[in-house]
Amino acid sequence: MKKSLLSAAVALTLSVNAVHAADLLFKPGEDSRFSWGAYEALKSVDLSGETISVFGPWTGDEKNNFERVTAYFEKATGAKVKYAGSDSFEQQVVIDTQAGSAPNISVFPQPGLAADLAAKGFLTPLSDTVKNDVVKDYAAGQSWVDLATFKDKKGAKEFYGVFYRADLKSLVWYSPDNFEDAGYDVPETMEDLKALTEEIVADGGTPWCIGLGSGAATGWPATDWVEDLLLRTQPASVYDKWVTNEIKFDDPRVVGAIEEFGWFARNDAFVDGGAGAVASTDFRDSPKGMFQSPPKCYLHRQASFIPAFFPEGTKLGLDADFFYFPAYASKDLGNPVLGAGTLMSITNDSKGARAFIDFIRSPISHELWMAQTGFISAHLKANPEVYSSEAAKKQGEIIRYATTFRFDGSDLMPGKIGAGSFWTGMVDYTGGKDAKEVAHDIQKTWDALK
Repeated sequence: MKKSLLSAAVALTLSVNAVHAADLLFKPGEDSRFSWGAYEALKSVDLSGETISVFGPWTGDEKNNFERVTAYFEKATGAKVKYAGSDSFEQQVVIDTQAGSAPNISVFPQPGLAADLAAKGFLTPLSDTVKNDVVKDYAAGQSWVDLATFKDKKGAKEFYGVFYRADLKSLVWYSPDNFEDAGYDVPETMEDLKALTEEIVADGGTPWCIGLGSGAATGWPATDWVEDLLLRTQPASVYDKWVTNEIKFDDPRVVGAIEEFGWFARNDAFVDGGAGAVASTDFRDSPKGMFQSPPKCYLHRQASFIPAFFPEGTKLGLDADFFYFPAYASKDLGNPVLGAGTLMSITNDSKGARAFIDFIRSPISHELWMAQTGFISAHLKANPEVYSSEAAKKQGEIIRYATTFRFDGSDLMPGKIGAGSFWTGMVDYTGGKDAKEVAHDIQKTWDALK
């Protein structure tokens, strides 16, 4: 019988794991910022001789950072953790689960695939104790539980996983120098943000840089805008039902969120290049206007990855900074946050797999990656002082104060919608098409799939 690609990849990591288990990045007990009590508690779990296989999407530096975390689990419990990362995780994990060769733990980059496997009986439900601890220990804890709750093979809802590592989309980027020169303050509410937009125009400037261009994926940045604005104009329950089409795409509440986006993007005075340039401007180029002199724009809404496309030499906190895409003070919907995260689920049950999930939901497992790079945590007991940069710490604070956390809606929709008609519909909308007509056309596509 052929070995799965996972088995081969796991074998390649044996030597790496043998080395990193013996060389911990931070010596236990020395730095008081870390939750060493959680590490010491691990020592009561004896897993000597047991191997835990973990499969996920992390490769390169991310793989190395994660293995530096799992080294502590190995050291404390005596277990061996074999991590394999693949760019083809989504395809391979389906093959391996169906073939009966699944890893103990699978790391899902979005919950849709996990839900599919749960419905086929390939995931192991977690206990009520774990679920209740997530509610208590995570910011907006019930949101994280809801995102990991799926129907099983019999249609009953079960809790299937713990989120580890979050990504943030609800951000607005700006130049502190530009704000200081113009005398602008960072807005704290959506009302303030709209007032600032109008103030910049009154002062002779252009408030926003917006670009939807992304090759075959042109339009996706607008879907993030709409999702964020729906969470700021309607309760999270409306968002959840919209993502599953229980609430139709052409529902007035959804159309209203599209029109909220239009308030920013369809006003020639509000956008660099005018509304007609929004769809044709590449999203990677769109923030660069903030760094020109005089600035071509003052504000750019985009996720935490966008500094990769800022001009070379741009220093976060000095040349560029960000603030939370604010909620409406008048709507009393709390502080919703749009983002993403990786979900750890058991796909091959064992004593070691359950102990590993307990480790992942402990603050020390979060802190050990927070202190490296590229990790934001929603864990309330993880010490924010260990973050490796002020930017990461600030993003972590935004998530910690979230009252609702929701995944990118387009990623949870069927591909022909979330990566198809929703994208093209937003391009049509910024080009002048009526929001109701756009929403109706997207709903027609969804109906055809049924």
